[in-house]
Amino acid sequence: MPRSRVPDSVGSDAAGESSGPLVDTHGRVHRDLRISLTDRCSLRCTYCMPEQGNEWLARTSILDIDEVVRVARVAASVGVSTFRLTGGEPLLRTDLPEIVERLTAITVPDGTGTPVQIALTTNGIGLGEKLPDLMAAGLGRLNISIDTLLRDRFRDLTRRDRLEDVLKGIAAAAASGLRPLKLNAVAMRGVNDDELVDLVRFAIGHGAQLRFIEQMPLDAGHTWDRSSMVTRDEILRSLAEAWTLTPIPGRGGAPAETWQLDDGPHTVGVIASVTAPFCGDCDRLRLTADGQLRNCLFSTTEYDLVPILRAGAAESAVDAAVEGMLRACIHAKLPGHAINDPAFLQPARGMNAIGG
Repeated sequence: MPRSRVPDSVGSDAAGESSGPLVDTHGRVHRDLRISLTDRCSLRCTYCMPEQGNEWLARTSILDIDEVVRVARVAASVGVSTFRLTGGEPLLRTDLPEIVERLTAITVPDGTGTPVQIALTTNGIGLGEKLPDLMAAGLGRLNISIDTLLRDRFRDLTRRDRLEDVLKGIAAAAASGLRPLKLNAVAMRGVNDDELVDLVRFAIGHGAQLRFIEQMPLDAGHTWDRSSMVTRDEILRSLAEAWTLTPIPGRGGAPAETWQLDDGPHTVGVIASVTAPFCGDCDRLRLTADGQLRNCLFSTTEYDLVPILRAGAAESAVDAAVEGMLRACIHAKLPGHAINDPAFLQPARGMNAIGG
């Protein structure tokens, strides 16, 4: 994976303004940073990573809590107001409650003292035991992945017999009253496409919104096949057999389109990154567990913050260099991911190493 240092032009017009929000050359203002805390996971989903032979990041390469918080603080100072903690599986970080607590102490730069928003994407395994501490630390939102409700199918898909653990985590989240609560499901042909309605009903029963995700070329084995992907239109046709779907306007930079089910109040979302890309409104960038900035989920270039964070320089110099790298990364962001271009190249890293 190509990696970039801070260019000499950072701070000049070529790399963006040296103050103000993170705006790319296409006018998109960036307010959302996805922070991966680990590439390790308690599952081995077929569309994400192989069952065996994974080359994990070295422990010493993973950003520690101080480094994560420093990057987040600098990002907040230039307008990032939402931080989503991802993995791998972020619940595997034993210091997760402390990370959440320290991130919620960061405020947006508008003088009101408003704290940034902290969200978590998880597979739910072990969530029940950890959720009270996470909520006490200031966690604001939860997304939980659940692709099937059938035990044998779950075992085949994730290569682990842990559906009951995931369901316990979802039940704990539902009982906690933490809202909004969202459940994510990757729709796959011949795998779970006969469960779409059941998954929505399950989410409704837990006070959650189901969001279907088109399968994307992000598997570590690079075996993604477009024909196995259930498209947005196919998902909507299946759901329309059970409900009347009414589009909800005002999507903004959110990745999911949403529809009201019948007369409400329940809704469903679809993230159609392949067939209906939303790149024109994208306001996100990513930080991998080993300190690489990415301006797109499908980027083939990363911006290495580790030399900056570990150089031993004065705090003000480190913060300035981190901001410079953030601006260089955003400045280089392309108008779209080009999945549908014949010349598209799949990222070298799998989803677990990039971060959800």
